[in-house]
Amino acid sequence: MSDPIRALALRDQPLSVDEVHAALADPRAGGVALFVGMVRDHDGGRSVDALTYSAHPSALDRMREVAEKVAADHGLVAVAAVHRVGDLAIGDLAVVVGASAAHRGEAIEGCRALIDELKATVPIWKHQKFTDGTDEWVGTP
Repeated sequence: MSDPIRALALRDQPLSVDEVHAALADPRAGGVALFVGMVRDHDGGRSVDALTYSAHPSALDRMREVAEKVAADHGLVAVAAVHRVGDLAIGDLAVVVGASAAHRGEAIEGCRALIDELKATVPIWKHQKFTDGTDEWVGTP
């Protein structure tokens, strides 16, 4: 059986949904699920101007651990996860993750588990800048 991790990256360049979707293609897969996280213009009732993502040097290794566990736990054929770092603008893609499986249910559940676990445990931090001149770090220990 081949490695289910088909794409895994932290990038300071724009992300591609098509790249992640293509990475999940497999003749054994009957279902593919994708999640695309974008920079929105508000958070907690405040207007967001821009944001910056930073990652700890261990982030990619932790992403791999999460992807391997989610793939095994959900019987996935393939998983992929790419996350932006650096300065992002409103509307930019911040994260694209996906899962493929023999059936849609496993693909959807696996994709949700993948993004939830990545957000909860991978050391990637968001520095939000608000239009009122204030800022906030999200996800820091």
